[in-house]
Amino acid sequence: MRYKAIVSSDWNECLAPCRPFDFISHSSPELEPELTTIFRQYTGHGMTLGEAVKQIRKLLLEPVTLEQMDAYLDEAFITYPGVAHLIDWCLGKDILFMINTTGVIGYFQRIFAKVLLPRIPAIAAHPMVRFPASGSDPRFIFDLLETGDKARHSAAVIRSLGIPPAKTILIGDSGGDGPHFEWGSRAGAYLIGSMTKNSLEEYCRQKKIKIDLRFGVDYSIEDSRNQQKEMQVNFMDLAPVIEEVVNRCQ
Repeated sequence: MRYKAIVSSDWNECLAPCRPFDFISHSSPELEPELTTIFRQYTGHGMTLGEAVKQIRKLLLEPVTLEQMDAYLDEAFITYPGVAHLIDWCLGKDILFMINTTGVIGYFQRIFAKVLLPRIPAIAAHPMVRFPASGSDPRFIFDLLETGDKARHSAAVIRSLGIPPAKTILIGDSGGDGPHFEWGSRAGAYLIGSMTKNSLEEYCRQKKIKIDLRFGVDYSIEDSRNQQKEMQVNFMDLAPVIEEVVNRCQ
């Protein structure tokens, strides 16, 4: 398949109102406060992702099973409105949609196995939880060990598929996406802040990175997170924006 452009997007609190370790707190709710603190620390650059994973592994008494992941997804899987349709729309327009996240590989393996999202060609995620390969897995799965790996994996995909950097659209929400946006800014990509957090706003301000579009609830303006307001945002509204970026670079 030849793709003419790429959308490379974060997932948690960006395309979906969930956090990367919710599948753990689903079966062990007593761990939720610690998991939330760890998530906020590494997305705000208070610790590395590697350090965060070390702390999480210490909290886990035993490995996460496929059955536990499925139970979580059956009860709690959610995206923002229009996300699945946007992925379908991109693929139908020969635009590669890539999920590039600090979430775990096994989470996405089970999402695609259960057909909760359209199957996409590529993901980059953490291997802390990974299940045996199956026919529903994305063709390309990259291990993402630190937040800076997002840029490396996006660069590898566009290079291997011959996609022009100007036809690259990056979507992120927090400071953990800052290095991804920094690479994208240098490469000439179009940068979309989705549910933009202060940590991303501050990272981009310090690095003099221009966010081309703030989409959804802008938390550099809003005082506190409002999931009800977030769920009124339809991601299909990004389709004409993406189409304009792709077409202006013909």
